[in-house]
Amino acid sequence: MKKELVIEWKHIGNEIEKTREEFEETGMTLAAVLAEIRMLLEMEGVAVRMVETVLPDEVAMEPERLLFNGVPVEELLEGVEVTATSCSCASCESCETCGEEEAECRTLRYNGEEYEAIPPELIGRAAAKALEKE
Repeated sequence: MKKELVIEWKHIGNEIEKTREEFEETGMTLAAVLAEIRMLLEMEGVAVRMVETVLPDEVAMEPERLLFNGVPVEELLEGVEVTATSCSCASCESCETCGEEEAECRTLRYNGEEYEAIPPELIGRAAAKALEKE
């Protein structure tokens, strides 16, 4: 039976202004990593599928997430933790994403660094870890 890696990218919709640029960065990073690993994984008998779930704008407080076979990146990788930082929206004093004046954005902390967009290294490592669990 062929293994499958399903990467689900959950994020809010396109109607909220501030997020478009940040989510495009994550989307481009995800596409680049998948392009690199897809052929290698398929040669090993692993089908790779990417699912993009666009959440309704009314759930703006729902954080962007990457799930690997249903498991969030922070649960797959040791040393990765979810944190919250003050919203760094480039275009606002109050957060246009959620409409709150002192909003916090979901970030990942790894090796002492904080990331708003999930770095390629963590995407690749999480994919490998998810496949180990099968």
